[in-house]
Amino acid sequence: MRSRTVIAAGVCLLAALISLPFAAHPGQDANASAPSYAPNGDMLPPANYREWIYVTTGIDMSYSPKADLGDRSIFDNVFVNPEAYHAYMQTGMWPDKTVMVLEARAARNKGSINQRGAFQDKDVLTIEVHVKDATRFPDRWAFFEFDSPDKNGTLVPSGAPCYTCHAAHAAVDTTFVQFYPTLLPIAQEKKTLSAAYVKDSEERGK
Repeated sequence: MRSRTVIAAGVCLLAALISLPFAAHPGQDANASAPSYAPNGDMLPPANYREWIYVTTGIDMSYSPKADLGDRSIFDNVFVNPEAYHAYMQTGMWPDKTVMVLEARAARNKGSINQRGAFQDKDVLTIEVHVKDATRFPDRWAFFEFDSPDKNGTLVPSGAPCYTCHAAHAAVDTTFVQFYPTLLPIAQEKKTLSAAYVKDSEERGK
């Protein structure tokens, strides 16, 4: 998943970042990992996603050479619900009800005994979700943006650039598995890499 300005990374990185921590949505089952929606179609914040399977972390990733990420560095952490992860490990493909969360945190370099490099701030700036739900979305996959910790996620319109970018460049089933170091070898072994990704890799000589 990775759609930062486009989710790094990889689930469309929001242009405006906030600095408040996310919390479980009131009334939502804290143990549920399947996607949940409000009556109006908004997505409920995935509860306890940090207890899911950690996939990767990127820093300042962008899929556009002209992207302006501002004057601070951003880490993005990707998590996937356990059921989807275990199915992927067996098949090299993502099952229906896969939920991938991209969590953005500001990078800090001053704190405690740190003298160089950067570490992640304690507050979550924003999250994005890439969800596979064939019963709700004609193209199976959809993106949701959460721009406030106390609001539900808003569906990204199907014509947004993140959809075409993922369709054109994603390694597996519209997800950026090429940036997930423990998952790319599974797709290579299972021979589930997309034709678009294989062609792209050949053209780039990688």
